[in-house]
Formats: sequence, C-alpha cells, structure tokens
Amino acid sequence: MLHLSDDIHNESAAWQKAGVTLPTYDIEAMRQATKHSPTWVHFGAGNLFRAVHAPIAQNLLESGATDRGILVAESFDPAIVDQAYTPFEDRYLQVILKADGSMKTTLVASVAGTYPLGEDPKPLHDLRLVFRNPSLQMVTTTITEKGYALVDSQGQPLPWIAPEFEGGPDKAKSAIAVITALLLERFQAGALPLALVSTDNFSRNGERFGQAVRQMADEWIGRGLAEKGFGDYLRDKNKITFPLTMIDRITPNPDKEVGRRLKALGIADAEPFRTRGGTAMAPYANTEETWYWVVEDDFPAGRPPLEKAGVYMADKDTVNAADQMKVTTCLNPLHTALAVFGMLLGYPTMSKTIADPDLKALVTRLGYVEGLPVVEDPGIFSPKEFLRQVIEIRVPNPGLPDTPERICADTSQKIPVRYGITISKYIRAKDLDTADLEAIPLIIAAWLRLLIGSDGNGTDDAGRPVKLSPDPRLEELQRILVDIPLNGSAKKETLATTIKSILADTSIFGTNLNATPLADKIETFLTAMCRGNGAVASTLHKAASAW
Repeated sequence: MLHLSDDIHNESAAWQKAGVTLPTYDIEAMRQATKHSPTWVHFGAGNLFRAVHAPIAQNLLESGATDRGILVAESFDPAIVDQAYTPFEDRYLQVILKADGSMKTTLVASVAGTYPLGEDPKPLHDLRLVFRNPSLQMVTTTITEKGYALVDSQGQPLPWIAPEFEGGPDKAKSAIAVITALLLERFQAGALPLALVSTDNFSRNGERFGQAVRQMADEWIGRGLAEKGFGDYLRDKNKITFPLTMIDRITPNPDKEVGRRLKALGIADAEPFRTRGGTAMAPYANTEETWYWVVEDDFPAGRPPLEKAGVYMADKDTVNAADQMKVTTCLNPLHTALAVFGMLLGYPTMSKTIADPDLKALVTRLGYVEGLPVVEDPGIFSPKEFLRQVIEIRVPNPGLPDTPERICADTSQKIPVRYGITISKYIRAKDLDTADLEAIPLIIAAWLRLLIGSDGNGTDDAGRPVKLSPDPRLEELQRILVDIPLNGSAKKETLATTIKSILADTSIFGTNLNATPLADKIETFLTAMCRGNGAVASTLHKAASAW
C-alpha cells in the first residue's frame, strides 16, 4: 500500500500505476527556498485551500514560474494541522471528480510549512519571523465570512473578541487578531508593504477584511497597545492593500466513496475523519473540475505570477462584476434554491436535485429569465456560459458528493445577496417589474415551508421531521412559523398575517417585501405548500409546467 509520507519518487512507478500524478519539482529545495524567502502565506488550512490555493502554488512550481511554495496557518481548528498535515509530510491528494464519473488525482506537495496557532507559542513566534521578512508579498485567507465579524448588531464586541480588544496583540487568538498582530510585526520591521487577499465567498470581501483589521488595530491604538503610526500604515495604500476577489470551486467535505476508490487503487492514506475541533478532513480533498479565481491586481510588494496558473488578474470593477454575477445570479442563488427544495423533497445530493425536471426548470428560469436581465457582464467570461456550465455540467456532476444540508447552512444570511440584490434591481429598473418574478417568491416560500417545525427540526414534504442546517436566525424564525398547519387548513389571510413580520425584515430580503407584489405571491405559494403531504412537489410542478 502507498503512503503519502513515503519517499514518493522511489515509489513513482506504483503511484503512476495508481493513476496519481506526482510533483516533478524538488520538494526539499522548494521548502528551503520558501523558508529563506517566503512570498505567500495562507490562513485557513481546510478543504477550499486544498482545492484552490495549494494547487495553484503547485502549478507555478511545476511550470518553473516560482521556486517557492505556500505557507499555511490555522487558528480556528489547529488540530487540522496536527491530524491532516503533519502525519502526511504536509502532502495530500487532490481528487478532481469529473462529470463522466472518472477521477483525476494529483499528489500536492506545495505546502512548504504549517503553523497550528493553538496553545503552543512556537508556531506563532515562527510566523512573526515570516511577517518580518521583506520577501513576503501576499497573505490569502479562507476563514469564512463569520471570521471577519468583531462586534454584534449593537456594536458590542463579540464575547471571544472582547479579550483581544482589551489585551492587544499578546491576546490574539482569532484569525483577524492574529493577522493584525502579525501586521504590527511587519510595521515594526520597517513598515514593509503587503497585500492581504480575502478569498472567502462573499461580496466585497477585501473591503470587509480591511475594515476588520483596521478596527482591531484602532482598538489597540486607543488603549495604548500599539503605536498611532500603525493605524496610518494600515491606511497607506502604497503599503497595505486589501484586493477584492471572486473565488468559485464547489468543494464538498471529503467523501467516503472517494476514499474507497483510492484504497482500491492501493493508496493507504484514504480515510476521512473529523479533527478534534470537528472539521471534516481527509488525506485527500475532492472537488470539481471547473474553477474561477478573479483578483484585483493591487499588490504593493509584488506577487507570484498567478495568471500563469489560470487566475484572472483584473481591476476592481471587473472583480465586482464577476462577483455579483456569481453570487447574485449565476451560481449561489441556484444552489440555495436546489438545496431548500432538496431538503423538502428528500434528495441526498445536489446532483439528485437538479436531475428533477421541475427543479431544473426552476433554476433555468431563475438564472436565465429572472437573473440575467440585471447582470453586469464582467467581460472576462460570459455570464450566460457560466450559467450554462452550472446548470448543465457542474451541479449535475454525480461524482460531487455535495449535499443540500451543506448549502442550506446560514440561509437567512445568504438571502440578502442571493435574492435581495436582484429584487432591489427590479424595483429600481424602469423596464423591469417585480410582478414578473416567479421563481424567487417560490423559493422564498419553500424556505419558509421548510422551517415550519420546532427545536431545530423542519418538516419535509412527506410530513417527516428533518434536521435543519445551522442558521443564526433559525430559532427566531421557527417561533414565528410554528403554528402554521400543514394539513391543508391554513388560510391565506391568516398565513399572511403570520409571516408579515418576516417579509418586512430588510436584514433578510434587503427590502420590505410587503410593499411589493412578491408578498402576495409568497403567501399564495406557501399556502399551497401547506396543503398536506406532497403539496410542495405539486406546487413546484404546477409552477414549472407554466414556465
């Protein structure tokens, strides 16, 4: 059996027989060069990093465009490093799951060093030295959107952030606090330049990143825990930048079936597991073939030649247009629609959802008919072709073990962008009318129908309880919806009164839907969906047939 910690080149014939592409660069020389002159640090050692960032670094090494690898730090769950990197010599298998059912497997060895930022102070000490090195050019992140939050809706520091505000760099534990502390090191080393690049999947991510770092720094400066000049440094665009990005690659948690297929090829390191911190990891990362990364080209310290590995380097307006295209029209809204109905109708995977003709009709209308009229073309790729790939190739890929439950997480936080922006564009447009929207109100109604239940359980179309995905508004929304009957006795007028406060919530929808024709449509669809078992499927079918 083959092990990732083996001398892979002595076993190259066996790896080749197993269908695994091995790196051809000198791994040890790469690690030494990176240690001496690091250029790229990434925060967030999870599966998206393994699907996008580390393979890009590997592609640059393979082509000879660089001799340096990538360093990765993990603050949220340091056990990822201890359990998913260290035992395997910081190597892993990237498994691309193709639509025809085949796999393309590559051994990725571009990770030149790891930093588990937990109780042991040494990794953070070593990372401080990296940030003091003039060779460092960029820091990328995948810390999830929640990782950028410092205060609550009342402006009060979150419980785990308050000690960092008060204690300064020495108390830094969260990703934002650690990064800010490391930037303080870089400032003290001569105000060296650096680009900090959020690659988390939300709009205007770079702006949010910059705001969070500067807010953390200002709290320290205000308490005398950092010099005033540090704040000036973070606001000097010739020194520190926070480029905008759009990133896209469907990357489900490691799938057991992929592990079984790898074991059948003679690879021993192929067992998914949960880390001590609860993160789903494996010695491999499974992902789709298609990917996009668009980056605002604003790097004051220079950068690796990312475009040579397929990254789109662009100006801010182009990145914004690409991001808006993806998250408001061509991918994310379709994903949420399929996931919500997938949970209602009992589909185990996303590929099963879009195999339903009615659901395919739903997302086809959502994307082409309701979404594309308000999309700004980014110019670097076609929104219509992007949408076609999503509907015809990417989501239907049976090899991707993605689930409705994963996509449904935090839906209340996603709706403002995935549907609210399109709704607001229809309201503002002179030649468009919200009364013409059909797919969006159907999806909102289905989401509300799914939430009817209690104690974190919704109700599917067969009347069975279904465990709902985590959502910060879940308990509140379920309290409002809990008394809606699902036996057909719900009256539209009563239901409209029940959900009026939800539809008025601009934090969810971006506008008061009660002031639009969408409210009546949502109430009509939801009433129909509450007429007993099978009512969701019949309501969907009736709507899809009319399209």
